[in-house]
Amino acid sequence: MSHQYAKYYSSERDKLIEENISLVKIIANQIAIHLPPHIDVEDLIGAGIIGLIEAVDNFDPNRGVKFSTYATIRIRGAIMDQLRSMDWLSRSMRDKSNQLERAYMELEKKLGRPAESEEVAEHLGLSSEEFFQLLREVSASTVLNIEDLGFNSGQEGLDILECIKDPNGKDPLLVSKLNELKKIVKEAIEKLPEKEKLIISLYYYNELTMKEIGRVLDITESRVSQLHSQSMHRLKSYLKEYYG
Repeated sequence: MSHQYAKYYSSERDKLIEENISLVKIIANQIAIHLPPHIDVEDLIGAGIIGLIEAVDNFDPNRGVKFSTYATIRIRGAIMDQLRSMDWLSRSMRDKSNQLERAYMELEKKLGRPAESEEVAEHLGLSSEEFFQLLREVSASTVLNIEDLGFNSGQEGLDILECIKDPNGKDPLLVSKLNELKKIVKEAIEKLPEKEKLIISLYYYNELTMKEIGRVLDITESRVSQLHSQSMHRLKSYLKEYYG
């Protein structure tokens, strides 16, 4: 590589990184919403920037995928790797989250339809207030990853919902088994109640914040968070049952 070309490449590389720093911040803040307050979003941004740099250095425009799609996966993966190394979720929180997943799985098998909040609360022997408090407590555990299912894609930290974000794109990171998972995730989302399905669409596809979704649906931000938490636990129960 000539000195002149190397200088040009370095300049273009730096430009692409700079142009996508805002994408890193958006993704980091989306993830941070569901994490305990002691997790510093700046640490997530730092990890995301590393993912962005890796995306810039490894991106191949000839693969037929947009850079933003490729970068999003690498950024989220780097952030999830950082969270995993921090072991940020306590055993108690994991137990509560698993308890909720089991409750949704057992009830929805029995009922043959999505369980209502009141039904899940009764199943767990909780009042409505106690149930919604539990949802608030476990909202930090609703970052849903391939590894949660024991499914090894070869891409650590890959957010499962990124598998369906660009269904028409040819993603160079996903192998044939991941395409199968994409179909299964879509089918699982179709089982969600309509409002939860809409929240998934607005949050992960349209990238609205919880506050913006609340305005769209005319409900409070905390209610959006509750419904998001419910939908993630339903999805986990559906997918774990499939791969169980």
